[in-house]
Amino acid sequence: MGWLRRLLHRAGQTDEERLSDELQEWARSVADTRRIDDCPTRERVRITGVVRRLTIRPQDGSTTLEAVVTDGTGEITAQWTGRDHIEGLHLGTRVILEGMLGERRHAGPRMVNPDFEFA
Repeated sequence: MGWLRRLLHRAGQTDEERLSDELQEWARSVADTRRIDDCPTRERVRITGVVRRLTIRPQDGSTTLEAVVTDGTGEITAQWTGRDHIEGLHLGTRVILEGMLGERRHAGPRMVNPDFEFA
């Protein structure tokens, strides 16, 4: 009976809700990571998620690559200063990020120059 309830639940969901549920399920399966909405600021954390947006920003004569990463519970912005690309980092790429989580006023949580690996 559980499969029927699950099927009816999924039939009533939007594509965005289904994607969020699948993403959360996958993120929970990655060992030693935390959910974005549970992460405290000013602490080193390890999160996993999918790249939702990539932006290259010129800054003080250099460039900064920004990737918005979501795990279905929230979003963070990962910034790599002095870079305009990372080979293999594209929209939809699954990544594991580790670094100090800070917060930029009016822009939400972010990590500057986090360690990363492709999941």
